[in-house]
Amino acid sequence: MNDTLDRPSAGPGRPLALLALALGAAALVLVLIGGPGTRMGWWDFRTGFKLMKYGAQLGIAAIVVAVVAAALARRARRGALAFAVAGLLLGAMAFYLPWSFRRQAMRVPPIHDITTDFVNPPEILASRAMRDTTQGMNSWVYEGDSIAAKQRRAYPDIRPVMLSLPPDDAYRAALKAARDMGWRVLREDAAGRRIEAVDQTRWYGFKDDVAIRVTPASGISRVDVRSVSRVGGSDVGANAARIRKYVAKLKGNNPDKVADEQ
Repeated sequence: MNDTLDRPSAGPGRPLALLALALGAAALVLVLIGGPGTRMGWWDFRTGFKLMKYGAQLGIAAIVVAVVAAALARRARRGALAFAVAGLLLGAMAFYLPWSFRRQAMRVPPIHDITTDFVNPPEILASRAMRDTTQGMNSWVYEGDSIAAKQRRAYPDIRPVMLSLPPDDAYRAALKAARDMGWRVLREDAAGRRIEAVDQTRWYGFKDDVAIRVTPASGISRVDVRSVSRVGGSDVGANAARIRKYVAKLKGNNPDKVADEQ
């Protein structure tokens, strides 16, 4: 008997499995380089988002090819199934990362300016020259009621911090908390009790501006915070998360000085 009849056939299973692996790897690379490339200045953030989108689409293609290759793998040479599974996993990861990012974006309002004071938000002064609105960057001017209403619904916990400290002491505490956050402080105004800083997101390197203001409030001090993205219509919740972390740091540094919030 011809023993070639008992050998597994090469068939289309192995080439398809290798194709799925290649597609999955390429898809994940596209997803992963979009952010660091933007951060390093190789392209703007719009290109970075497009790379992530194309990577997700390529990931779907990798999943489809991997499923077909896995179905044919039982008739293919040894290793085809492993290649197909690897391609499936890479494709799934390339799809999941952008999908989870988009899902988070859908959960929050499309705003990029968050503040603890809707009526008189802390001013952005030090970084105005860094915001070229003619090139599509966001203005430092607060948009008012239209975004305030959205913020109230999405982030009802974003409120001023009340400290049972004299205003000058509260200013120093606010400045220390800003430094503890690792922000680059752009302005220290002890006389006006105002602080401005810039924070940079880790993945895409977006630069967001933070303004902090300390004012007297019935024998104690009120600390207001504002965080504003320089680019993008939606911050995907980043500014609210930043203010929450800062407030937690400020309160954590002064646990016995936190007064009842108004």
